[in-house]
Amino acid sequence: MQISSLKVVCDLAETKSFTRTAQINEVTQSAVSQTISTMEELFKCLLIERSRKNFRLTLEGQVFYEHSKQILELHEALQSKMQELQGVFSGNIHVATVYSIGLYDLPAYVQQFMRDYPEVNIQIEYRRDNQVYDDVLGNVVDLGLVAYPVRQPKLEIVPFRQDLLVLACPPEHPFARLKTMKLKALAGQKFVGFEPDMPTRKAVDKMLQDQGVEPEYVMQFDNIETVKRAVEIGSGVALVPEETIRAEVAKKTLAMVRLDGKYFRPLAIITKKGKMLSSPMKKFVEFLKAPL
Repeated sequence: MQISSLKVVCDLAETKSFTRTAQINEVTQSAVSQTISTMEELFKCLLIERSRKNFRLTLEGQVFYEHSKQILELHEALQSKMQELQGVFSGNIHVATVYSIGLYDLPAYVQQFMRDYPEVNIQIEYRRDNQVYDDVLGNVVDLGLVAYPVRQPKLEIVPFRQDLLVLACPPEHPFARLKTMKLKALAGQKFVGFEPDMPTRKAVDKMLQDQGVEPEYVMQFDNIETVKRAVEIGSGVALVPEETIRAEVAKKTLAMVRLDGKYFRPLAIITKKGKMLSSPMKKFVEFLKAPL
């Protein structure tokens, strides 16, 4: 019985998907099925109830999963400790991030981390916020990066920075001449924003409503790049993290107006509670928490 076989069973128990388990372990779905069958033959019991509609562990499968998880965590801890003792600092870090953090906040950290620790490989996936949570909870990735983190019983949340929110508007917009403005002044403006279910959109709406402003959205998107393009062509104004529009402001395709009163977007690292992080993963978390 190999460690890799235990990992396949645990990944399947957590994702409840043969497809995702195969992707995580870089094998075929047939190989996943064969691994399960081999474990069932070895222990002479069924581990999962096979059904097209539902996935469920049997009682024996639940016990197998819980003890296999402990073995995997001990194995990871052993590997990490042996590397430390040998002065080796290498490994893989799999990160899922929302687009705005991945495109604007993360690159400088990754570049510096790779210069300091060239033997560590960092793999980055760009996802919607709900997918980041799913990937972390399903053990598809090691770390997740989100804005306005949502507390969940199975998650550890580590704040690592705050983005200053500003108003983005076309250079010819009347607001473009201002250095600062109050949120109340946005009453009656047409807005471009994120889709309603996204955390940043919910936070922006609350900010505006607290100041008596009911935003009228003319366009809604799931990523910051499309939001910026819509503002550039004059569709409306948008409240966005300052870092995301620096390039457009420099090229004068967008204007930036600071808000009277500081409004920040909190960013956080999320990990699955109880997950054993390797030394490189711990170092990367500490790296993100420290200013560059």
